[in-house]
Order: sequence, then structure tokens, then C-alpha cells
Amino acid sequence: MNRAELADFLRRGRARLTPSDVGLTPGTRRRTPGLRREEVAQLAGMSVDYYTRLEQSRGPRPSRQMLTALARALRLTDVEQDHLFHLAGEEPPRRETASAHVRPGLLLILDRLHDTPAQVVNDCGEVLAQNAMAKALVGDVMSRPRRERNLTRLFFLDPTARTLFPQEDLAGHARAHVATLRAVAAARPDDPEPASLVAELRASSEEFARLWDEHEVSQRNRATKRFVHPVVGLLELDCEVMVSHEHHHLLVVHTARPGTEAYERLQLLRVVGLQDMTPNSAPPAKSAPPAFEERGSGGWPP
Repeated sequence: MNRAELADFLRRGRARLTPSDVGLTPGTRRRTPGLRREEVAQLAGMSVDYYTRLEQSRGPRPSRQMLTALARALRLTDVEQDHLFHLAGEEPPRRETASAHVRPGLLLILDRLHDTPAQVVNDCGEVLAQNAMAKALVGDVMSRPRRERNLTRLFFLDPTARTLFPQEDLAGHARAHVATLRAVAAARPDDPEPASLVAELRASSEEFARLWDEHEVSQRNRATKRFVHPVVGLLELDCEVMVSHEHHHLLVVHTARPGTEAYERLQLLRVVGLQDMTPNSAPPAKSAPPAFEERGSGGWPP
């Protein structure tokens, strides 16, 4: 591990970014250009003290997960991310599989979507990045250990994941999850990630195993989906999926048409933000780009 070079690289990466580049409010009294250390720490999900020690050439060797978080926070390119890993004495991530590194341009788009839920997932269903509205709608998935960020695993193995949807919609979500994973596993037979996920779910979920044996195939597409939020109630949202073929990444955006009840509730969700998301925390509301390719209609879970 080259601590001095790593510290210099981190400082220079931080200096070249502005708060607006990463979706933060600029604030006042900035004496030097670039992000503050506490802002980078916040974006990477680490303590300010830990990040400060890295910049001062006295920190411990970062884990691979921490290096990936730093690369995402500093909006590094693939080449820059590889350099970061080399400075820390680690082998860079493999490129032939679905990478967990989200391209800076894709993160920039995500940062600009202030008033609508949006998140980046890979084609196996792992959440790679969320904006604040997505966290308010479906919970802060990025705060979980990486293994618990896969939406397909959560749907079949964590009963609480199903409370996001009306009961009558669950069968369709389950079928879409399985059909999509089957298509991914067939497309990447040498990639251990989808194969391992299939083996785990077939062994752990009778429902998954039964649906898998039906051999349906699908892809993640745009659709109209319904969510049950503990505070604002039922939201019927249009889901748009934009595909980045480079790393098998998907940008998933949920919107509501202006003038609809769902639109008003989505605006309320923006105000509610990341308050207590437990199901009984509050009574529900009264009933009531060129780098991407847009896909056709069809349903799939978020």
C-alpha cells in the first residue's frame, strides 16, 4: 500500500469536485475549492476521522468495499478506480462481470433527480446507488451489507420486503424477478454471480424453485407499479428503465403524472423524506440520455 500516493490521489480527487457535482448544497464560507473531507466521508459512508487519516497518510489499509465507496463518492472513472485499488495494494475489480462501480456520468444524472425516486441497479438486481427520494420510497438499501442489497434475494428471503407492495401484486413481482434472473443467468453462463444467486434461492425458497422450473424469461422494463408507503399511502408510479450496456447497469426512475393523486403523494413524500419508515410509525394517507437505451413495456419489481 502506497499511503503517500493514496493520500495525494484522494486530496486531488476531492479538490476537483464541487458540491453541485455530487448533489450537495454549496453552503457558504468555503475557503478552498472542492469538497470538504466530511462531505466525501458522508458520500462514502465512512467516518470523517477515518477519511481524514487516509488523506494524512496514516490510515489503515482500506477494504475493497471501502475503496469502491470512495471511487463512487469521488466520481472516479474506471481507470481512476483501478489506480485507486492499485495504490491501496488491491487488484482492481474484474470488468467481465457486472461491476459494482457506477460511472460518474450515471451518478451525475442520479444526483440531478431531486424530486423523483431513482436508483441504479445491476441486471442481477443489486442496488448500487440511490437518491434521497428512492430511500424515502423503498428504504435505505445502501446502508445494508452488500449481500442484503439484492432486490431479488430480499423479495424471496426477507418477508418485510414484500410490505412495499399491495398483496394482490406480489405474485406478479415474484414471477418477474425469476424470469429476469433466468435471462441474466443464461446470458452470462461464466459469471458466478447470477449462478450463485440462483442456486441459493432454489435451495432457500420453494416459491422461487417452483417459478424457476416454469422457465419463463423476461427483462427489466418500464411499467406501472404500486407501492404502499407507511406515511403517504398507496402510490401508483410509472417506472422507466434506462440501460447502460457497459457494466450491465440500469437507471430506474419512478414518476407520477402531474395532476394525479399519486403526484400529490409523491410531493408529500419529498417533504416527509427519510423520517421513520417503520410500517406503524404513522397512519397512512386517506385512501385514495444518449448513453442509454430505453426498453419496452413490461412489469418488474423496483
